[in-house]
Amino acid sequence: MGPPDPRRRFEEIYVAHYADLLGYVRRRTQSPDDAADALSETFTTAWRRVGDIPEGEQARLWLYGVARHVLANQRRGELRRTALATRLRDELATWEQDEPHRDVGAIREAFQRLGPDDRELLSLVSWEGLDTMQIATVLGCSRGAVRLRLHRARKRLARELDAADLDLVVYGPRAVALLKGQS
Repeated sequence: MGPPDPRRRFEEIYVAHYADLLGYVRRRTQSPDDAADALSETFTTAWRRVGDIPEGEQARLWLYGVARHVLANQRRGELRRTALATRLRDELATWEQDEPHRDVGAIREAFQRLGPDDRELLSLVSWEGLDTMQIATVLGCSRGAVRLRLHRARKRLARELDAADLDLVVYGPRAVALLKGQS
């Protein structure tokens, strides 16, 4: 007799232990979605490691151990997401306090009035901190094309900010020069 069929072995383990595992993860999670995710990840691990699963009652205990690790990973991930969200909220609050002379809502509206290509280009520079060579790689064009597009996008943004009656002086002399067509 040859080696056991992994698919059949997995199906037997799944049928025999699904209900126990479902109860185990449901009692340790906050939502049905979290329980479903943990159960799915537990059985995915079991499928990948079906040859490592012990026989008989030990299989259920092995699955509990896997589920325990999956749940611990879920909790760590949730803690990281919560910490990140808190840190971002704090940074945004600090940014708004540090820059009271800027009307964030009006700036956001001016930015949104730009075309999607201009918004993407300005975002790559401002938010992602990419230089023109890196942006050229991302956009699949030449560095010269990026410089030209960036110049034009900045001019359009300066016009939108001016149209929103925002004082461009607070953004520096380059913003004023862009509006006047000097740069």
